[in-house]
Amino acid sequence: MSFIRSAKRTIHLESEAIAQLAEQLNHDFSSACELCLHCEGRIVVTGMGKSGHIASKIAATLASTGTPAFFMHPAEASHGDLGMLTSKDVVLALSNSGTSAEIILLIPLMQRLGTPLVSLTSDANSTLARASDAHLLVSVSEEACPLNLAPTSSTTAALVMGDALAIALLEAKGFSHEDFAFSHPGGTLGRKLLLKVDDIMHTGESLPSVSDAASVSEALIEMTAKRLGFTTVLGDDGHLIGVFSDGDLRRAIETGYDLRDRQIRDLMTQGGATIERGALAAMAARVMQDKRINAIVVVDNELPIGVLNMHDLLQAGVV
Repeated sequence: MSFIRSAKRTIHLESEAIAQLAEQLNHDFSSACELCLHCEGRIVVTGMGKSGHIASKIAATLASTGTPAFFMHPAEASHGDLGMLTSKDVVLALSNSGTSAEIILLIPLMQRLGTPLVSLTSDANSTLARASDAHLLVSVSEEACPLNLAPTSSTTAALVMGDALAIALLEAKGFSHEDFAFSHPGGTLGRKLLLKVDDIMHTGESLPSVSDAASVSEALIEMTAKRLGFTTVLGDDGHLIGVFSDGDLRRAIETGYDLRDRQIRDLMTQGGATIERGALAAMAARVMQDKRINAIVVVDNELPIGVLNMHDLLQAGVV
């Protein structure tokens, strides 16, 4: 047996199943989107067996992309959990055959509540499809299972249709990067999209600074005290005119400068890399990586108010 040949067959069949979905889209997809978009409650996603696992994932995708949703187990629903359903909700029911007994049992109860029903099935004439306010056809020609029995292509197609619904709603709502970060505050992506330079920069007494008339010795003392590997260099009006780093010191030594009695303005890097207050920490990381530097100055109206280095970004989980 060739495992590679088997894997390629599965991937080919499931790819074909997904490709067929585009041809199955009709006005019911738009109707489903409208029902979900104007839902005053939540999208209650349900499904039995393998369809239930896909339904749970679709509910999670909807919730994380700006459409409040949760999964309701259809068997548990008939034993009390249906109490979580209201007339303001929309039910999204998944059943490949469209005849899952546990879901069919709930249809009269949903109708009594007046809860709109959207279904995903492979049979447009099934009981579930005919009872729905909008039906999304997810028919596949063949399961990837060689016995054509185990839900494989059909569950993949249902998952993709759920994603299509979630993304259509995301775009209709104008869901932004900031919105996404708000619902993912604990992850790396959330930190990248929410954390600002103001949250991690060194300020006040921790901000290394010397005047442009300072000697190299004074600058080195300031750098040693603040332990950030560099210092800002300020003009008489307090504006940033440059920075002096370990790298500047090494270059000065390599070129044979006599550092005694030299002022820092002669050896500093003019200007220095800056970023505005309120900028995302991820943007600071990008600037540092592009410029191949290890630190950056945070400014407000051209006045330095803080500094941060790559170590700060690493500790914050931004890079």
